[in-house]
Amino acid sequence: MNRRSFLLASSALALAPSLAGAQAAQITGAGGTFPAPVYAKWAEAAKAAGVAELNYQAIGSGGGQNQIKNRTVDFGASDAPMTHDALAAAKLLQFPTVMGAVVMIVNIPGVTTDQLQLTGELVAEIYAGKITKWNDTRIVEANHGLTLPNLAIAPAYRADASGTSYVFTSYLAAVSPEWKEKTGVGTSVRWPAGAGARGNDGVAGTVRNTRGAIGYVESAFASQNHLVTTQLRNKAGKFVTPTIAAFQAAAANADWNVADLAANLIDTHGDTSWPIVTPTFILLPKDPADATRSLNVMKFFDWCFSNGSDIAASLDYIPLPKSVQDTVRAAWKAEIKGPNGAAIWG
Repeated sequence: MNRRSFLLASSALALAPSLAGAQAAQITGAGGTFPAPVYAKWAEAAKAAGVAELNYQAIGSGGGQNQIKNRTVDFGASDAPMTHDALAAAKLLQFPTVMGAVVMIVNIPGVTTDQLQLTGELVAEIYAGKITKWNDTRIVEANHGLTLPNLAIAPAYRADASGTSYVFTSYLAAVSPEWKEKTGVGTSVRWPAGAGARGNDGVAGTVRNTRGAIGYVESAFASQNHLVTTQLRNKAGKFVTPTIAAFQAAAANADWNVADLAANLIDTHGDTSWPIVTPTFILLPKDPADATRSLNVMKFFDWCFSNGSDIAASLDYIPLPKSVQDTVRAAWKAEIKGPNGAAIWG
């Protein structure tokens, strides 16, 4: 098992390897599994630099939101952006750290990586329980020259409150009006068909062990664990493979001039854009009980912004543009206040 598989197979990740050298400040966080691999590598490098020692629990975006609302960690992490009203009620600042992609994985005899071509409409029909066999004429028509078996489709989805599910259901709602109306978008939804599993590793395990299965996981998890991915048709009508270039093409079309920096990268324009790309977010109290620990969180992510782009890219994540990083730092200074009302950052 490679290091990434081990990290994602754990229910709680302790991202603070031992170090002989500088004593780094300790910070705690909890939330999404989606960014856990890059946070692990950032934590190793930041501790080695004496910046901070991060202990992060990958418990899902819903858990991360709850823990930071209850102030049981220094920061929460969520792939699903919180609404402006929810942030205000909890006195939280939301900011992105990196961008990543969600991909489809399948277990179909005779079908290898990126051979299968799917449209968003087909995926929505599969998860709605309306397309139930891999040799359905609608799938066959999208895959000329590929022999598909008379095999039942077994959709797998996240059973836990998951930011990855939020991103995936956002995509289905964008491409299928029926999905938007009947099932909707959320970290947890009432899935019309399929079986649930916990975490990226649970969905991947279900797909690996079930002939005819289909699931969704974050892209780096799929590539590092050699899962069979598919092509998807994008907004421009082009079938694209899940590559870092396709993710970057989608990210290039992001509009960050939105409330709470909650940019929407779902089904963006562009011939080469991958259709399911998203930022992942940190939730930080605007009124921290411990100003020093809050400052250490900001120092950690500031260091990651300045020094962690290559690490992120090596794991198939997309670093934030520098202009967005600077916007985040400005938000820290303007909105995170100590007990005396003074800015903690800067």
